[in-house]
Amino acid sequence: MDPYYSLPDVSNSDLSWLKQQLQPRDMPDPTNAYRFGSLIDAMITEPLRVNYFNRTLDDDQFPVEEFKLAEDMKRAFWNDDFCRLIASGADGQKVMRTREAFDYNGFEFHLCVRCKWDLWHESWGWGGDIKSTACETQKQFEEAARYFDYDRQRAWYMMIANSRRDVLLGISKKNLKIFRINITRDSSFFKDGFAKYNELAFKHYLMFGEYKANA
Repeated sequence: MDPYYSLPDVSNSDLSWLKQQLQPRDMPDPTNAYRFGSLIDAMITEPLRVNYFNRTLDDDQFPVEEFKLAEDMKRAFWNDDFCRLIASGADGQKVMRTREAFDYNGFEFHLCVRCKWDLWHESWGWGGDIKSTACETQKQFEEAARYFDYDRQRAWYMMIANSRRDVLLGISKKNLKIFRINITRDSSFFKDGFAKYNELAFKHYLMFGEYKANA
């Protein structure tokens, strides 16, 4: 298991867990999507973890059709001018940890927080995230991004890095199109994400203090 997940700091995933406890809703089982997404991420950001002869990510083997789709999606990513630009020279799977101050309606508190970037450009001072998606249009991807709280995720990462910009990149499993959501601190995507994480961070602090629930 990646030692990142054993860190005691609060992550965006911890906020997702808390939201599901407090406001349960029907969601697709994320196990297969996460597994496949991890393969795509590794092909692009950590290629040494992928064995193309055995069709494995670390020790996890994938069926022929699934692995081939991941390869096609990787090629679509590298064929896109912007994707190629941001990925070239970026740090892949960059971990950041800090103790962050929050203010929820005048109530001030701190959390020890963390995130792991798919792509982080130190020279740019910002980065982005890669998502595999079943969406077939830009509009569908933007709607899905809000439904799955990707706005909260990106605002959380921007807060930890103190970055002014960010980008969310989607690769379609259906038609291999690339979708892009450019984010600034003035955009509604960031502002909505900020409101989401700030409320959940407040509730997390009240219930568990400065560290994640099972720290």
